[in-house]
Amino acid sequence: MKSFEKLLMENKKWASDKQKIDPNFFKHLAKEQKPEFLWIGCSDSRVPAELIVNAEPGEMFIHRNIANQMVATDFNCLSVLQYAVAVLKVKHIIVCGHYNCGGVKAALNNQSTDLVLTNKWLMHIKNVYRLHQKEVNALATEQERIDRLVELNVIEQVKTLAYTSIIQQAWHEESRPIIHGWVYGLSDGLLKTLISMEPGHEIEPIFKYDYTEAVA
Repeated sequence: MKSFEKLLMENKKWASDKQKIDPNFFKHLAKEQKPEFLWIGCSDSRVPAELIVNAEPGEMFIHRNIANQMVATDFNCLSVLQYAVAVLKVKHIIVCGHYNCGGVKAALNNQSTDLVLTNKWLMHIKNVYRLHQKEVNALATEQERIDRLVELNVIEQVKTLAYTSIIQQAWHEESRPIIHGWVYGLSDGLLKTLISMEPGHEIEPIFKYDYTEAVA
């Protein structure tokens, strides 16, 4: 059996098992989605969002990219954010990184001439490193430096979310969502809370909107 055929077989078993437990499961799921959470996570195959929090289909709206970035010029991520906040009315946004992240590890090294597009994406993490270079370089081992940059990257992405008009407008008009920054441990499967920003949280004045425009 080929690997992709196994996936199709497992899909049939999963769907059958779900219907045995709840015959109406897929009927309810097909009607509409009302997730409470938007999850912005890393594309790493070892960090499946629903599995690590034991969530069911329909509970989380999910966006993933290399090293869980919230880039202010990424229209893909901004579209997901706007839909989740303005249409789905999510109450919580979770930015989740993970220790020993390959993207963060690569960002701490010189740029590869073989990965031109990846280099451009990693530039955002390099800027996080530049902002916190003194703290990161003071750590004793490479692994400690990588894992601390993982944490700092999550914190900076949470702040970037708060700088968007999408979030600020929702905070102003509906007092939601709460933004959370978490990090996942590959070695123990546990999540660690790093930062939380609630509606009304004070942000740097230079990033504040006056609500006269609706530009992300």
